[in-house]
Amino acid sequence: MGKKKVVIITTGGTIAMKYDEVTNGLVPAISGDDLIQAVPALKDVIPVEIVEYSNVPSGHITPDMMFELALMIDKIAIAEDVAGIVITHGTDTQEETIYLLDLVCKTEKPICITGAMRGASETGPDGPANILAAVRTAACQEAVGKGALLVFNDEIHAASEVTKTQTTSCSTFKSPGWGPLGHVYFDRVVFKRRMEKRQKIQPTTIGSDVYLIKCVAGLDDYLFKALAAKPARGIVVEAFGCGNVPPAVKEGIELVRKQGIPVVLTSRVHMGRVVPAYSYLGSAQSMKDADIILAGEITGQKARIKLLLALGLTDETEKLRAYFDS
Repeated sequence: MGKKKVVIITTGGTIAMKYDEVTNGLVPAISGDDLIQAVPALKDVIPVEIVEYSNVPSGHITPDMMFELALMIDKIAIAEDVAGIVITHGTDTQEETIYLLDLVCKTEKPICITGAMRGASETGPDGPANILAAVRTAACQEAVGKGALLVFNDEIHAASEVTKTQTTSCSTFKSPGWGPLGHVYFDRVVFKRRMEKRQKIQPTTIGSDVYLIKCVAGLDDYLFKALAAKPARGIVVEAFGCGNVPPAVKEGIELVRKQGIPVVLTSRVHMGRVVPAYSYLGSAQSMKDADIILAGEITGQKARIKLLLALGLTDETEKLRAYFDS
């Protein structure tokens, strides 16, 4: 068998953008080969192979594209000479893509996603250092079996815990309440903890028409009526606190539940689980008869990804609930 390699799949994002004088902003402009040429230190780590999937801003990435990436990664990972896979990706939806990959991909080989907060033409671009850290992690034997990882600013984060916390900072990615799994140093990759439980949801196709509604003070049931009329296949509600909504939102949830549309309740708070701690009107406990699904501690955007995948396997509420209970 030949020497091991890391396959880098490029999708676009800020890491592949340069400033454009005509539009007065960053636009996609860098190829996969250009990205790697900017990281000469890679030659001292492991051979790399480039697969160009797309070159788009991460806001253009769809769940269907994420699912296609997952299938592509499993095919690539079959080769014995592939040590791991790195995906370069825009930061806006990076946490959603890596969470889907963590749930769907069958391979136990390291899957690392990274990107940049500064474009390639800006002063001090962070993309090259992030690519180097991600490749070093993907090539690391200690990363095998630890699930899909987000590697950024020399930190290694679990897909289910990480979120973007700042709009422009290079240290934007954090795992609130838990912290990173490990760190990439100049001489080695160090893991300090691992995920106790890893989950898999592996449909042959991904669901669609799942919507996310964020609760704010005074929110009414208008959006729920609109989604009932469509009808939507599923709804995720980002509640207050540990799972509380305005009274009118409770009415909206009960309306869509009568139509059989599954509703997953998560929290807009950065840390902690959704739990039926209260019993007043609009609390999670008060909606028990509507047979809603509690999302645990994942964010609204990740709960939507999970529901999209689960709907590719079942429409039954109890079976859907089992994916979130675990």
